[in-house]
Amino acid sequence: MDFERFYPPAVRAALAYEPPGAWMPRIRRPDTIRLNRGYPFPAAVPVADLGAAAAALLAREGDAPFHYLGSPAMGRLPQLLASRSAQRGMPVGDGELMVTMGGAQAIDLTARILLGPDDLVAVEAPTYMEALETFRNYTPHIISYRMDEDGLDVTALSVDLAARRAAGQPLPKLLYTIPSFHNPTGTTLSPERRRQLLAMAEEYDFLILEDDAYGELAFGEIPIPLKAQDTKGRVIYAGSLSKTIAPGLRLGWVHAAAPLVAAMFCFKKDLENPYVQALAAEYLSTVDYGARVTALRESYRQRRDAMVDALRRHTPPDATWTVPQGGFFVWVWVPGADTVALLEAALDEGVGYVPGKYCFFGSGEGREHLRLSFSYLSPEEMERGVAILGRLMGGRRGDPAGANPR
Repeated sequence: MDFERFYPPAVRAALAYEPPGAWMPRIRRPDTIRLNRGYPFPAAVPVADLGAAAAALLAREGDAPFHYLGSPAMGRLPQLLASRSAQRGMPVGDGELMVTMGGAQAIDLTARILLGPDDLVAVEAPTYMEALETFRNYTPHIISYRMDEDGLDVTALSVDLAARRAAGQPLPKLLYTIPSFHNPTGTTLSPERRRQLLAMAEEYDFLILEDDAYGELAFGEIPIPLKAQDTKGRVIYAGSLSKTIAPGLRLGWVHAAAPLVAAMFCFKKDLENPYVQALAAEYLSTVDYGARVTALRESYRQRRDAMVDALRRHTPPDATWTVPQGGFFVWVWVPGADTVALLEAALDEGVGYVPGKYCFFGSGEGREHLRLSFSYLSPEEMERGVAILGRLMGGRRGDPAGANPR
């Protein structure tokens, strides 16, 4: 039977793209060094503390967390998240925060209430590939703007928006950005550009979806979120506990103007996880979360340093990369390389990474780039993986093997 005839046009359009995860062929070796994994390192997951929180929760509340209505502990989670937000300069008003199933659901709900099939959404180039996949589910009209070492090029954005207005062309309804420790580039939007972006949102009447999954994992000064500087209610903030506690909890939140949160709630329905929310609330109530995040920052800084050192010693002379001041990722540029084709050879030798192509909307971009994660593996594993990649990079382009001179 031809089931596609039952799909509406938006679904058929979304299915025309490669399916999520198609960039990563089947792992061929059990010992593959997975430099593609943007996960917390295993010891960063607080297994013992989560176990203790679970035992205390169930001893006190019994079966309550396993019911639809949840439990008293579950009800505390929004207040705990709001308190943490206020500490970062983002006070939460009534009806302005909603717990979601990870930051991904916050992105999806934002797209669902704002984007119709004719609406335009603006993204960074490159950007988080799963966000691209989500936006394509709602509209084919996606426009991207380049980045540099200071994050999104707001000058290029301003020039294009002015030209679009003068020509009577559509303006974006929503701009999606990862301003702090960007995925995949690792860059951070400068303070001046943050102010300019907020002013542009007002001038050109669009909303901003701020994905702050990595914002607290700074190796130095913690950037001030866009939401903390938002006086007009134009910023929709998506937060996540995946990077600071555990991704398997699938817990995030959205902080936005109350009417927007109310609209999202209508589409979220009752898609809650009462037990996981209660567990997270119990955990956050019994640990020093601030001290935990501080310790994580140092651990990830050491891993960042190990990755950058390995790149210096093993990659071709003309390879360059970002040196992120937080987060999980390094963005590597190897002029002349085809990182999609190179992935096949890398997997044969037991190394995985994310080809840059999949972080751009449109074809032809990003083929000389790749994303490496320093968050999950040990320094020793990163060393071995980068050494293999460096040899393959040079060999595929006819370069001699050797250390990067920097």
